[in-house]
Amino acid sequence: MESRLRIGGEAVQPVLVMFPLGLFAMAVIFDVADLLGAPQFLGALAYWNIVAGLVGGVLATVAGAIDVAYVPHRTAAKRAGVLRILGSMGVLILFTVILILRMRTPDRVAGGGLLAVELLALAAAGFVAWRGSDLVAQRREPVLARAQPRHRGY
Repeated sequence: MESRLRIGGEAVQPVLVMFPLGLFAMAVIFDVADLLGAPQFLGALAYWNIVAGLVGGVLATVAGAIDVAYVPHRTAAKRAGVLRILGSMGVLILFTVILILRMRTPDRVAGGGLLAVELLALAAAGFVAWRGSDLVAQRREPVLARAQPRHRGY
């Protein structure tokens, strides 16, 4: 499956996925630094990184949904694309819950328990991105290469 959403001949969705991942990772780093005694503004900076990561994540998920919408029905590529979108939505929901819980504190900082949930959500985001890229690589494999039997060497 080739991406339908392109700019300058390049697919948009894989590029958009990297921004939220980086922002979420930086939020975790800032929260760890904040809990280890760094200035408290790093906790607020982590909060705003999560906000920006959610905006970027929604854009990446919409771009992925546009690509999946043009895949023929009832194919392995369609299933893989839908699973990638559902995984992305799950990660976005996790970070939205983290964001809502951070709103309860006046400085928007996270405690130790919330940091643990952030680490879990970041691991889930990394898994979804890794698995999504693996699925994209499988879909680019030519149809004839998949249809031919593999030689076992004996």
